[in-house]
Amino acid sequence: MSGERPGVVIRADPPLRIKSVVPKPTPNSIARVTDHALELAIVPSFTRIGYAVRSRLEHWTPLDRYDLTGRVVVITGATSGLGRAAARMLAEAGACVEIVARNEPKARAVRDALLAEVPGSTIGVVVADTGDLDAVRSAAAELMARHRRIDALIHNAGALDHEFGRSPQGIERTVSSQVVGPFLLTHLLRPALRAAPGSRVLWVASGGMYSQPLRVADLEADADNYDGTAAYARAKRAQVTLAQLWGAALQPEGIVVHAMHPGWADTPGVRSSLPTFRRIVGPLLRTPEQGIDTLVWLAADDRARATTGEFWLDRQPRSLHRTSSTRRSDTDAERRRLWEWCIDRAQITDGLPPPVAEP
Repeated sequence: MSGERPGVVIRADPPLRIKSVVPKPTPNSIARVTDHALELAIVPSFTRIGYAVRSRLEHWTPLDRYDLTGRVVVITGATSGLGRAAARMLAEAGACVEIVARNEPKARAVRDALLAEVPGSTIGVVVADTGDLDAVRSAAAELMARHRRIDALIHNAGALDHEFGRSPQGIERTVSSQVVGPFLLTHLLRPALRAAPGSRVLWVASGGMYSQPLRVADLEADADNYDGTAAYARAKRAQVTLAQLWGAALQPEGIVVHAMHPGWADTPGVRSSLPTFRRIVGPLLRTPEQGIDTLVWLAADDRARATTGEFWLDRQPRSLHRTSSTRRSDTDAERRRLWEWCIDRAQITDGLPPPVAEP
């Protein structure tokens, strides 16, 4: 023998070629990439373009397939625009809807109209201005007397006021009606929310909050420095932060909390408060039904219970920040300051503890 060790020789004729295999894009990956591109561009994301593209690519479950029979939903600011559209959709799904509004004749007219539009529905009216803390306490007592359990509390009331004003308790009107009043109502309705398995508290915020940092000292403007647009955006920033804080506080009680923003929808509020914006964006604005889709979905779909404290647009959780400046302001200390400020302004004296929620 030659002493050579036997081996195995592999011959390839023709020579082997390595073929690069690129996985085909899946529908889910296409949807994710498209959604990310829309978010980066902002304008198509917030307009009806984002709604149309995402709803098709992600194969959303139509809202008319949800059955909310037996559930009680409380919604503030439901006499026009997004709130009215949400109240109708919730009633169509079978929910008992309680409208909380400050204008009694208008609220009762909307209730009667909704009863005609959705035959057999159950719709109640509670008269209260969410900026008036005494009225909020009366509304909570009335709702608790009517219902042992509440399945969803929706904080939708809020307007962009160009004129400075104060609540009956002396708090600047924008922050009183959109931050302090809803904070108090959430606290007061906790027993009824605890009684409903899978209950949730939902805040209708705005993409405008991306322009404002979390700075509690600036929340309550005075008459000399009041800017309605900035006050509205600051209140919406506070709402989104409070959704996270309440999510942490109420999680042990089985109550889920989320915030969402509807994108840019064509509502009476936009027409009266932002006429130039509406004229420019006009044809791309969402309908109220498109804007409020995610809110109703959060109230109806059990997948919304999988997490808490999220900020949603078009049925997906979104970042709370788009700039480093707002991210830097969102500290644990400032969040605790916001929580304590709300307790103080809402005159809550029964020891509501500060929750722990990382920014």
